[in-house]
Amino acid sequence: MITAVYRFVFILSLPVLLGLVGCDRQPDPEQGRRNLHLPKAGYVGEEAKGSALYTRYCASCHGRGGYGSEQGPPLVHKTYRPAHHHDLAFHLAVKNGVKQHHWHFGHMPPIPGVTPEGTSDIVAYVRKQQRQAGVE
Repeated sequence: MITAVYRFVFILSLPVLLGLVGCDRQPDPEQGRRNLHLPKAGYVGEEAKGSALYTRYCASCHGRGGYGSEQGPPLVHKTYRPAHHHDLAFHLAVKNGVKQHHWHFGHMPPIPGVTPEGTSDIVAYVRKQQRQAGVE
């Protein structure tokens, strides 16, 4: 009888014990950054590189200098200020695209070919444009 009770308790606690074994594994922080389309820790975006990349990948929709076009919204706008759209939002938009939510231009598709570092460069450029326009 006692061994049957021990067996029963062991069988019930087995999933918990197996779950605890998995708790020892620490997530890889670099993999987490890659999942979020972020560059390696410590990378600082460069405005000059961002300007060229913005022109190549973003200007056709978001307009010259980030002031919008008939195809896409202005990024130099209070809606995209850092307090409302953190830099991570730009990284996720490049990686995954964005469903239309603030404007009526349709969904933004993912932008293949833009690296996490390139996205940081574009963000640095956009933030500079915003500061110059008084959008902070």
